[in-house]
Amino acid sequence: MVVNSRHQKRNNCVWRRRKCEACGAVFTTNESPDLLKGLSVKQGKHLEPFSRDKLFLSIHDSLKHRKTAQSDATGLTDTIISRLYPHITDGSVDAQGITAKAANVLKRFDKAASVHYLAFHVH
Repeated sequence: MVVNSRHQKRNNCVWRRRKCEACGAVFTTNESPDLLKGLSVKQGKHLEPFSRDKLFLSIHDSLKHRKTAQSDATGLTDTIISRLYPHITDGSVDAQGITAKAANVLKRFDKAASVHYLAFHVH
């Protein structure tokens, strides 16, 4: 049974305190929608499924000059995705919007990585 519940705007999730009716144990859950499952990327008139892995690999490739490229790319990918949520309309996001958000996040973190990213993603 849910004892307490709060919406967490920053993490786009719901925090809930639950109590087991059988044993009385109290525990906490953080619940968030998996918005990426049905998300599509618009490229002109074409749609393709959104791939977190594809975004991660492109960010990682731009950060390969850093010793901590993998952990940095993981965190930056999560940041980019969280900033895309407000721009999702009708279950899709524009490919240029993804590129712009990624470049902006990278620019604040590592300018060289941002330049590398844009060199391969701006047409």
